[in-house]
Amino acid sequence: MKVLNYKRFKTNLKKVLDTVIDDQETVIVNRGENNVVLLPLKEYNAWKETLYLLSSKQNRLRLEEAIERDRNRKY
Repeated sequence: MKVLNYKRFKTNLKKVLDTVIDDQETVIVNRGENNVVLLPLKEYNAWKETLYLLSSKQNRLRLEEAIERDRNRKY
């Protein structure tokens, strides 16, 4: 994870965005009290999907049970 101030981010915009995309790097742009996080769209979508899947208690329990079954499986 990289942390940049706004001026450095602005000056190196293309390079920073390329780093986020090509290296799957998370970048924080420090703007005082209003910071911004840049991350690849795939990672953002994965976070959103995880939050959605865990938002329902019933679904969360099903997922936890499936994980437990997989852990107990002998290969």
